[in-house]
Amino acid sequence: MSSSRFPIPQGTLDMLILKALQHDPRHGLEIADRIEELGLPRTRLVLGIGAGFDSHPLASVRSGVEELRRLLPGTRLAVAAMGPKMCRLAGEVGDAVLLNWVTPEGAPRAREAVLQGARAVGKETTQIIGYVRVAAGEGAQERLSAEAAMYTRLPHYARHFEAMGVDPSTIGVVVEDPATLPAQLAAYSALDVAVVRVLSDRSMESVLVVARAAIGKDAQV
Repeated sequence: MSSSRFPIPQGTLDMLILKALQHDPRHGLEIADRIEELGLPRTRLVLGIGAGFDSHPLASVRSGVEELRRLLPGTRLAVAAMGPKMCRLAGEVGDAVLLNWVTPEGAPRAREAVLQGARAVGKETTQIIGYVRVAAGEGAQERLSAEAAMYTRLPHYARHFEAMGVDPSTIGVVVEDPATLPAQLAAYSALDVAVVRVLSDRSMESVLVVARAAIGKDAQV
């Protein structure tokens, strides 16, 4: 599939990860048509799918993956997951899992749940991708705390934080000196790919500073 309508220079990214989309049966064909319209490179595309606020999240994600596999053959699908049940489902039906709000201590447990799901259906593995929020420089902790507070207002995230028993404002990496970032990201060694979400002070320079530092850990930024 040509990527001429969505030009991404070869060698700049190993993968193009689209944010997890809430599955809705009405939107599957719309998503497929949009990917085709943009000419997104399927060999490098990872399309995320999540349950959103669905009252039956596991069933919704399972049916969503089935539908998108039919509509987008050859496209890698990542299941957005936080809890152990969704992690196991991701291992079973997904090409990858996209973890969110995961700690360095929780990442190995999530990984094992994903691999349990994969092994249950005879798969050797499922790729483990995780968002890692990073804030650097002046006001870094305040930015992470504000991000956490926003998510805490969403009931399913609030339940996730409560189950973890962790203050969400501590989930991520806060550094004064971006040069120390690779060492901090090393704590997430249970992830196959760390997707760094930069919590910036709205300046492009702050984003670039974090990006340059993160590349030392082979993170996708």
